[in-house]
Amino acid sequence: MANSGKLKIETSNVSVDEGYRQQNAGVPAGQYVLIVVSDTGSGMPREVQEKAFDPFFTTKQPGQGTGLGLSQVYGFVKQSGGEIKIYSKVGHGTTIRIYLPRAATAPETVGQSEAPLVGSSGSETVLVVEDEYDVRSYLVETLKDLNYRVREAANGAAALAQFDANPFRIDLLLTDIVMPGLNGRELADQLHHRQSGLRVLFMTGYSRDAIVHQGRLDAGVSLLQKPVTQALLAARIREILDKS
Repeated sequence: MANSGKLKIETSNVSVDEGYRQQNAGVPAGQYVLIVVSDTGSGMPREVQEKAFDPFFTTKQPGQGTGLGLSQVYGFVKQSGGEIKIYSKVGHGTTIRIYLPRAATAPETVGQSEAPLVGSSGSETVLVVEDEYDVRSYLVETLKDLNYRVREAANGAAALAQFDANPFRIDLLLTDIVMPGLNGRELADQLHHRQSGLRVLFMTGYSRDAIVHQGRLDAGVSLLQKPVTQALLAARIREILDKS
């Protein structure tokens, strides 16, 4: 929806029987939570629909998207034992239907309280580089709550420009791997030339392939899989910063 339109999100419980399954190939019989997202946008031609869930496939202009959004949704749905379908017609918008298996029992509650989060004394600076605004805002606020000094940038080029304009000590670089333009690995390499001994924590929401070889991380590389909880973020940062 380039300029305006309507986005509708619906949820319901559905029971998939044999007749329903035949009309919705790939959805096994069973009980599901159905999430339906519909828009009044431009729609997708058949050839785009067939590639919509492919990693790094996008119809956006360079620098406007990585093509990982729908592929991440697809991966989450499949890992949850669900199914996702696209229904679209050029000029008439798109509808995506997500089927997630409905739990038969209530989730277990944990009686023990969580361990307190360990933050900073207030003297450590974390540079957060993340192109997704909502994710970056969450990380920045979380780190501030943990008493870190925080600098932020929306991409690698902006981070370098900020550092070069007014060099500052970075105790930890927290950066996404896949970003438009300069990616996280390239940003870390360039900052290493500017500040030796820089500690880096990479984040990824899709694939470990960029820094994992034969199932193992490159030496000295730390990685967080998004989405990141506050407890995990706090623990990993302290683990890296407290290393001698």
